[in-house]
Amino acid sequence: MRLGITIHLTDWSIDVRDLAVAVEERGFHSLYVPEHTHIPVERSTPPPTGADALGEDYARSPDPWVSLAAAAAVTDRIALGSGVALVAQHHPISLAKVVASVDALSTGRVVLGVGFGWNREEMAHHGVRYATRRERVAEHVAAMRALWVDDEAEFHGDFVDFGPSWSWPVPVRPGGPPVLVGGGAGPRLFAHIAAWADGWMPIGGSGLAGGMAGLRQACEERGRDPGEVAVVPIGTLPDEGKLEHYASLGVAETVLRVPSAGRDEVLAVLDDHARYLG
Repeated sequence: MRLGITIHLTDWSIDVRDLAVAVEERGFHSLYVPEHTHIPVERSTPPPTGADALGEDYARSPDPWVSLAAAAAVTDRIALGSGVALVAQHHPISLAKVVASVDALSTGRVVLGVGFGWNREEMAHHGVRYATRRERVAEHVAAMRALWVDDEAEFHGDFVDFGPSWSWPVPVRPGGPPVLVGGGAGPRLFAHIAAWADGWMPIGGSGLAGGMAGLRQACEERGRDPGEVAVVPIGTLPDEGKLEHYASLGVAETVLRVPSAGRDEVLAVLDDHARYLG
């Protein structure tokens, strides 16, 4: 089972270039970073962590694609992923260009992790209705794929509408980078993954076995081979038993968490995680 690394980058944490080099040097497979465009000061949405207050790192998140481009410039091998990108909050024409550009610069190493989002106020500032966010994400991904596949792409949907257009560069892999959907297990999430995604990114990995059974059922109901849908737990705090359990379930990659902290603290945790590399 491959092991990757994720960090909630901030303007105070380790430089992403230093981290990317360290991740590659130690033999990890990937580096993932999350996204928040901003955090509204007036907010009623509770933190997703269950804590009383939202951590300061959420408001200090750099742009994930600028960060991944910087990481691409100093590495040659590791996969570079968004964990997760809030695609509903971006116009798909613009986001398709950014993702394709980073993928081309990194010679095809991008993985597009996407999320439906939890912060109602953040979405509202972008003009996104919380109730329709799932459908908007699905449509934005479909529109981006059209721009990546068709020389003269057009798309006509409920949220996105554009006529025949040219847009280069395109991603290195035909059809674009793999798209993984982040979120907790449930029938609505699995229906989306089975319909249009390449995999599932469960946060932390709690309840993974039951979730994989639900995902398998959703794929079979849609006539899709469950074996072609990847499962990539992200934000996991490792131990031998947990990783052995994930591997026994057929998980091909697990993404381990390092703290949102300075260089010395992050590299010490990274070195500890490296003992789990086979």
